[in-house]
Amino acid sequence: MSLSATSVEKGREAGSKLAPGPILLLGAPGVGKGTQAKELVKLWGIPQISTGDLLRGNVARDTQLGRVAKEIMGRGELVPDSLVNEMVAARLLEPDTANGYILDGFPRTLAQASWLDGRLAAAAQGLPVVAVSIQVNYNQLLRRITGRRNCPVCQRIYNIYGNPPQKDGVCDVDGTPLVQRADDTEKVFEERMRAYEAKTAPVVEHYRGLGRFAEVDGDRPIATIAAGIVDAVERLRQ
Repeated sequence: MSLSATSVEKGREAGSKLAPGPILLLGAPGVGKGTQAKELVKLWGIPQISTGDLLRGNVARDTQLGRVAKEIMGRGELVPDSLVNEMVAARLLEPDTANGYILDGFPRTLAQASWLDGRLAAAAQGLPVVAVSIQVNYNQLLRRITGRRNCPVCQRIYNIYGNPPQKDGVCDVDGTPLVQRADDTEKVFEERMRAYEAKTAPVVEHYRGLGRFAEVDGDRPIATIAAGIVDAVERLRQ
């Protein structure tokens, strides 16, 4: 059995024995956090809760919270923590969250983390949040972002450093010239990294101080990273 297959089986076995509870998945731009969230959803059968999705969903369904959010955004203002908290609170009442959920984009501030901790502590059978950060070194992340090339026709994604097309600058599938997204540049990446670190550092230190934080090496195959996250959550839950 290959390393990848072994890792998947390990993750599935661990995941089947564990009620994971709420998991905050952290990672800088380009670490593959979205990919790992999908892996964990499959392993544990729990939902991924994204504040962006919640916001769009409330607006699309024209809920009371969505109408308030739409009005605020229409004025060009940021949706306040209090409104985001209300959306999260409503989502956590849904039955599919009973065994746990993957938090994506929330809590992103210390105030949100404190609010969530307080809410979960007040729940009769609720487990506390554990935070797992996927770590990849800066230079590797830079190569992942700036080396990315997309086919505008079939949407296949390449990387000139790690997964180049057979013919330079051309899609293997349909021969279409590949394009680089306008924000896949070193300057934009540096700005995004600074913003991420400034926002995330207080949240990381909060959960580290509570003994509910772990780091996982993200420069490995997808299944191996997923198994590492499962192991980290299992350790933090002991």
